Amino acid sequence: MVDNDNNTTHFGYETVNAADKASRVRDVFDSVAGNYDLMNDLMSLGAHRAWKAFTLTRTGLHPGDTALDLAGGTGDLSAGMAKQVGDNGRVLHTDINAAMLAEGSDRLLDKGLAGNIDSLLVNAEQLPFMSGLANCVTIGFGLRNVTDKQAALNEMARVTKPGGRVLVLEFSKPVLQWLAPVYDTYSFKVLPALGKLVANDADSYRYLAESIRMHPGQEELREMMVTAGLEDCRYHNLSGGIVALHIGYRY
Repeated sequence: MVDNDNNTTHFGYETVNAADKASRVRDVFDSVAGNYDLMNDLMSLGAHRAWKAFTLTRTGLHPGDTALDLAGGTGDLSAGMAKQVGDNGRVLHTDINAAMLAEGSDRLLDKGLAGNIDSLLVNAEQLPFMSGLANCVTIGFGLRNVTDKQAALNEMARVTKPGGRVLVLEFSKPVLQWLAPVYDTYSFKVLPALGKLVANDADSYRYLAESIRMHPGQEELREMMVTAGLEDCRYHNLSGGIVALHIGYRY
């Protein structure tokens, strides 16, 4: 969260100037972009695919709808939503990081998904879209990297059509007591080692583990979505709360 009095925020466990966080995050994802999907499979033992599949069952999208995928990265959610909205619909696949956006755009093209998808370089805190644009707005594993999370949620609510919804898929807080120490050991020992072995970058994966710990828990994030103007906000814990899908509606 941003400390407005000191104009500081968290970069993992480090306190940094809020103005510097975006560039620090950009450096991380410039480093990991080429191995992002492989590392996701290794880090989650493939579970990220099930988490995203569950998210796609909650979009509420119909043929002809418009979807906005923020921090869309390599395009998994965008690809699923492109199939849901069909040829007459539109998916905006966006990311603030050019390297991640390029990876995602290439992968979407390789899947034959081009006619109803646009890939755009976008800052989630300052969306260049009109209000009420999208039937569904998603952000998957990206909110924790945003400097001002409340500003991003406010923008997500603004661009959601009445009757539409916002989906936030993100790492969260384990709800099973026995899982927490196991998860900590895995996050701070295994993940950096995998990052070093596969991507030759232990530091970026250490930051990613730290950023998960600094991210708001389930109830705090739900309250932030309410503050953004969303209604009937709720969440689904996945894998014992390691991941949660938050859903908020715009009525």
